[in-house]
Amino acid sequence: MAWQWRFEKADGTEHPPADPPGGFGTQGDAESWLGENWQGLAEEGIDRVVLLEDDAVVYGPMGLHAEDPPADVPDA
Repeated sequence: MAWQWRFEKADGTEHPPADPPGGFGTQGDAESWLGENWQGLAEEGIDRVVLLEDDAVVYGPMGLHAEDPPADVPDA
């Protein structure tokens, strides 16, 4: 399984960062990376992210700006 982030503008178009992180081995690794890097991504003009496991959406879109409402996260 490969976990990855899809990076988007507010309108849903893809907007990859200058230095894309590639895939992660676990969901926790992907979420930790985002926790450490979200501010830089927002400064690059990325408005929201979607977490994918392989090609399936796990959750998102999740906004990177303080004024964005929280994403709908499915119940575990």
